[in-house]
Amino acid sequence: MGPELLGFATVGICAYAVDLGLFVWLRGPVGLDPLTAKALSFVAGCTVAYAGNALGTYRRREGAAVARASRLRQYGIFFAVNIAGALVQLLCIAVSHYGLGLTSQRADTVSGAGVGMALATVLRFWGTRTLVFRTTGREASWTG
Repeated sequence: MGPELLGFATVGICAYAVDLGLFVWLRGPVGLDPLTAKALSFVAGCTVAYAGNALGTYRRREGAAVARASRLRQYGIFFAVNIAGALVQLLCIAVSHYGLGLTSQRADTVSGAGVGMALATVLRFWGTRTLVFRTTGREASWTG
Protein backbone atom coordinates (compact mmCIF):
# COMPACT_ATOMS: atom_id res chain seq x y z
CA MET A 1 0.00 0.00 0.00
CA GLY A 2 2.95 2.36 0.55
CA PRO A 3 3.81 2.88 -3.13
CA GLU A 4 0.11 3.31 -3.95
CA LEU A 5 -0.26 5.96 -1.26
CA LEU A 6 2.82 7.80 -2.54
CA GLY A 7 1.60 7.61 -6.15
CA PHE A 8 -1.91 8.68 -5.16
CA ALA A 9 -0.47 11.63 -3.23
CA THR A 10 1.76 12.69 -6.13
CA VAL A 11 -1.11 12.53 -8.61
CA GLY A 12 -3.32 14.27 -6.07
CA ILE A 13 -0.88 17.17 -5.71
CA CYS A 14 -0.95 17.69 -9.48
CA ALA A 15 -4.75 17.47 -9.61
CA TYR A 16 -4.99 19.76 -6.57
CA ALA A 17 -2.80 22.35 -8.29
CA VAL A 18 -5.06 22.29 -11.35
CA ASP A 19 -8.19 22.46 -9.19
CA LEU A 20 -6.90 25.25 -6.95
CA GLY A 21 -5.36 27.32 -9.74
CA LEU A 22 -8.47 27.14 -11.88
CA PHE A 23 -10.75 27.84 -8.89
CA VAL A 24 -8.80 30.95 -7.88
CA TRP A 25 -8.77 32.21 -11.49
CA LEU A 26 -12.48 31.54 -12.05
CA ARG A 27 -13.42 33.05 -8.67
CA GLY A 28 -11.11 36.08 -9.06
CA PRO A 29 -10.47 37.53 -12.54
CA VAL A 30 -13.35 35.69 -14.21
CA GLY A 31 -15.73 36.62 -11.39
CA LEU A 32 -17.78 33.43 -11.13
CA ASP A 33 -19.69 32.61 -7.98
CA PRO A 34 -17.87 30.19 -5.65
CA LEU A 35 -20.00 27.11 -6.31
CA THR A 36 -19.80 27.40 -10.11
CA ALA A 37 -16.06 28.05 -9.95
CA LYS A 38 -15.57 25.02 -7.70
CA ALA A 39 -17.68 22.78 -9.92
CA LEU A 40 -15.67 23.69 -13.03
CA SER A 41 -12.30 23.40 -11.32
CA PHE A 42 -13.38 20.03 -9.93
CA VAL A 43 -14.00 18.56 -13.39
CA ALA A 44 -10.54 19.64 -14.55
CA GLY A 45 -8.86 18.28 -11.42
CA CYS A 46 -10.80 15.02 -11.61
CA THR A 47 -9.69 14.40 -15.18
CA VAL A 48 -6.04 15.03 -14.29
CA ALA A 49 -6.37 12.68 -11.29
CA TYR A 50 -7.93 9.87 -13.32
CA ALA A 51 -5.25 10.05 -16.00
CA GLY A 52 -2.46 10.10 -13.43
CA ASN A 53 -3.86 7.21 -11.43
CA ALA A 54 -4.74 5.09 -14.46
CA LEU A 55 -1.40 5.65 -16.20
CA GLY A 56 0.73 5.77 -13.07
CA THR A 57 -0.36 4.79 -9.58
CA TYR A 58 -2.63 1.86 -10.45
CA ARG A 59 -1.28 0.84 -13.86
CA ARG A 60 -0.23 -2.58 -12.52
CA ARG A 61 -3.75 -3.25 -11.24
CA GLU A 62 -5.41 -2.43 -14.52
CA GLY A 63 -5.19 -5.88 -16.08
CA ALA A 64 -7.86 -7.28 -13.81
CA ALA A 65 -9.98 -4.15 -13.53
CA VAL A 66 -10.02 -3.18 -17.20
CA ALA A 67 -10.66 -6.77 -18.28
CA ARG A 68 -13.97 -6.50 -16.43
CA ALA A 69 -14.78 -2.90 -17.21
CA SER A 70 -14.17 -0.54 -20.10
CA ARG A 71 -12.12 2.60 -19.55
CA LEU A 72 -15.28 4.65 -19.91
CA ARG A 73 -17.04 2.67 -17.19
CA GLN A 74 -13.94 2.86 -15.02
CA TYR A 75 -13.80 6.63 -15.48
CA GLY A 76 -17.51 6.79 -14.62
CA ILE A 77 -16.91 5.05 -11.31
CA PHE A 78 -13.87 7.24 -10.66
CA PHE A 79 -15.94 10.32 -11.44
CA ALA A 80 -18.69 9.17 -9.05
CA VAL A 81 -16.15 8.69 -6.24
CA ASN A 82 -14.83 12.16 -6.95
CA ILE A 83 -18.35 13.61 -7.06
CA ALA A 84 -18.77 12.37 -3.50
CA GLY A 85 -15.53 14.12 -2.60
CA ALA A 86 -16.62 17.27 -4.40
CA LEU A 87 -19.88 17.30 -2.46
CA VAL A 88 -17.82 17.38 0.72
CA GLN A 89 -15.87 20.36 -0.67
CA LEU A 90 -19.01 22.16 -1.88
CA LEU A 91 -20.64 21.64 1.50
CA CYS A 92 -17.63 23.22 3.19
CA ILE A 93 -17.87 26.26 0.88
CA ALA A 94 -21.64 26.53 1.30
CA VAL A 95 -21.40 26.42 5.10
CA SER A 96 -18.58 28.94 5.20
CA HIS A 97 -19.84 31.33 2.50
CA TYR A 98 -23.59 31.23 3.00
CA GLY A 99 -23.97 29.85 6.54
CA LEU A 100 -21.18 31.68 8.35
CA GLY A 101 -21.09 34.74 6.08
CA LEU A 102 -17.38 34.39 5.28
CA THR A 103 -17.67 35.68 1.72
CA SER A 104 -14.13 36.75 0.77
CA GLN A 105 -12.19 34.96 -1.94
CA ARG A 106 -9.69 33.84 0.71
CA ALA A 107 -12.41 32.34 2.92
CA ASP A 108 -13.90 30.48 -0.08
CA THR A 109 -10.46 29.15 -1.00
CA VAL A 110 -9.66 27.99 2.54
CA SER A 111 -13.03 26.32 3.04
CA GLY A 112 -13.22 24.62 -0.38
CA ALA A 113 -9.61 23.96 -1.33
CA GLY A 114 -8.24 23.60 2.20
CA VAL A 115 -10.65 22.07 4.69
CA GLY A 116 -12.92 20.51 2.06
CA MET A 117 -10.05 19.03 0.07
CA ALA A 118 -8.49 17.43 3.16
CA LEU A 119 -11.75 15.74 4.13
CA ALA A 120 -12.50 14.68 0.57
CA THR A 121 -9.04 13.18 0.04
CA VAL A 122 -9.64 10.44 2.58
CA LEU A 123 -12.86 9.48 0.83
CA ARG A 124 -11.22 9.61 -2.62
CA PHE A 125 -8.27 7.41 -1.66
CA TRP A 126 -10.54 4.72 -0.27
CA GLY A 127 -12.92 4.87 -3.24
CA THR A 128 -10.21 4.94 -5.88
CA ARG A 129 -8.35 2.01 -4.35
CA THR A 130 -11.35 -0.17 -3.57
CA LEU A 131 -13.95 0.69 -6.22
CA VAL A 132 -12.09 1.92 -9.31
CA PHE A 133 -8.73 0.14 -9.45
CA ARG A 134 -9.64 -2.93 -7.43
CA THR A 135 -7.84 -6.20 -7.80
CA THR A 136 -8.95 -9.79 -7.73
CA GLY A 137 -8.28 -11.73 -4.54
CA ARG A 138 -5.06 -13.33 -5.80
CA GLU A 139 -3.65 -10.05 -7.11
CA ALA A 140 -4.54 -8.21 -3.93
CA SER A 141 -2.33 -10.49 -1.86
CA TRP A 142 0.70 -9.45 -3.95
CA THR A 143 -0.03 -5.70 -4.26
CA GLY A 144 -1.15 -4.97 -0.83
